[in-house]
Amino acid sequence: MADTPAKEDPKGQVSDAVKGNWVDHLAPAWSRPYLRLSRADRPIGTWLLLLPCWMSLALAILSDGQASLHDLWIAVGCAIGAFLMRGAGCTWNDITDREFDAQVARTRSRPIPSGQVTAKQAAIWMVIQTLISAAILFTFNLNAILLGIASLLPVAVYPFAKRFTWWPQVFLGLAFNWGALLAWTAHTGSLAWPALILYAAGIAWTLFYDTIYAHQDTEDDALIGVKSTARLFGKNSPQWLQGFLTLTIMLFGFAVLMVTIERSPASMAVALLGPLTMGWHMQWQLRQLDTEDPAVLLRLFRANRDTGLIPLLFFATAFFL
Repeated sequence: MADTPAKEDPKGQVSDAVKGNWVDHLAPAWSRPYLRLSRADRPIGTWLLLLPCWMSLALAILSDGQASLHDLWIAVGCAIGAFLMRGAGCTWNDITDREFDAQVARTRSRPIPSGQVTAKQAAIWMVIQTLISAAILFTFNLNAILLGIASLLPVAVYPFAKRFTWWPQVFLGLAFNWGALLAWTAHTGSLAWPALILYAAGIAWTLFYDTIYAHQDTEDDALIGVKSTARLFGKNSPQWLQGFLTLTIMLFGFAVLMVTIERSPASMAVALLGPLTMGWHMQWQLRQLDTEDPAVLLRLFRANRDTGLIPLLFFATAFFL
């Protein structure tokens, strides 16, 4: 995946979109502003919303040792739902942040502040995405449906968090990792401690990657009064990020232990390599970190797709041991 930010152009391309993305080159012209609202030109957010779902589903399958065609649908449904709900959430974020976005260099090219769509058109698009997501959600069991509906609360609150707390990344973590609860429940029918611990691990992971991301905007955020962990930590960010890394791997490892305790020693050992390799990849990001270089920050943020994909390979292997 290309990591070079695309330059803003007269066609409405967003400044931090992936260079050569399909939206700017292949999508019909009328659809591009709406797909940009959904961040379809920046797929990393969909991955970061989806990966906790797939991790949780994989651990649920490891826990009871059974997989079915319905689990395949859960995985596919979560993928489609992640794309749609990430799109709906980003559209909501752009509606609420349109005045802030107009004042920040990286975000003023987004569809609403740049005049590609109105706030009303964006709201209609948000509702359409949410309704399609609901149709997928209603194919799951009742408890999963209720959890899906409850997820709307953190999604609704998140855009306002940066106005009243230095820790908006916590609110993002609450929203982005909800799939860890939902996918587990979709498979098992009810919540359990491993899913809750995985959810906590995901929040710590979000604090890690979104603090890196937020360092791109610290100067603009300071000027307009927007809060973030990047501004809060400042030059101490590497130490805080190391703490979030450690907490992520400890909690993730604990969740893996809980679901593999009754499996074979080989299965447990391979599954535990998941959080260990995840930690290695996060440590690699820390070694590359330069909080003064936006290109590096964006590249490291996007690298978290691989951070989350790596453990899934070990979970899939562990299932057959």
